[in-house]
Parts: sequence; C-alpha cells; structure tokens
Amino acid sequence: MIDDVTTQLRRGVVEYCVLGLLAAEPMYGWQLASALTERNLIASIGTLYPLLGRLRDRDLIVAFEQQQDSGSEATGGPTRKYYRLTPLGEQHLDHFRSQWGPFTASVTEIITHGSTP
Repeated sequence: MIDDVTTQLRRGVVEYCVLGLLAAEPMYGWQLASALTERNLIASIGTLYPLLGRLRDRDLIVAFEQQQDSGSEATGGPTRKYYRLTPLGEQHLDHFRSQWGPFTASVTEIITHGSTP
C-alpha cells in the first residue's frame, strides 16, 4: 500500500520535475535520469525516455544534438541528445509552480491537523 502511494505521487509530479530541471539548463537523458533517481523520483532510466517523448509530443520540450568536448581540439567527443524547455514548457511549469504551493499547503494542513477551511 505504501509503495502504491509513492508511485502515485511520483506519477503526478515527475513531469514537472523534468521541466524544472530543464528550466535551469539543457540536459541530456543520463543527466536527467541521475538527478531524478538520486531523489527517488524515478526507478530507472527506462521510465524517463517515454516521458521525454510525451513532453516532446506536447511541445513542452525539444531535443537537439550537441557534440561533446573530448579535451582535444582536433577531434570532438560523442554527440549527445540534449533536451531543453520550450516557451510553452516554461508556461506549463510556471502554471504548475503557481498551483503547487497552495496545493501542498492544503494537503499538509489536512493530513497534519485534520482541520478544514
């Protein structure tokens, strides 16, 4: 039962966590997965890529390729697929941020004190 609650909470917010990470800087998949798994927001990198696809389909993020610096001026490093927020993604995240504070405050009040408005 407890795991079910955690799973449901993750499903509800991980999309916005990805948008929040990308609001700070463009990132490639492994960076995103590491940031999210460190915080126990996704179980594995395999759960991230379908989400990235859905966010791209909704025009909230875009993907682009960038060659990595190999440390040598003669040859570049491997090319990685990075993701960044679109203007629509920024709007979507801003709207979530405006709702998140009041929502979590209400939930915390009720589960902590059982009070009603």
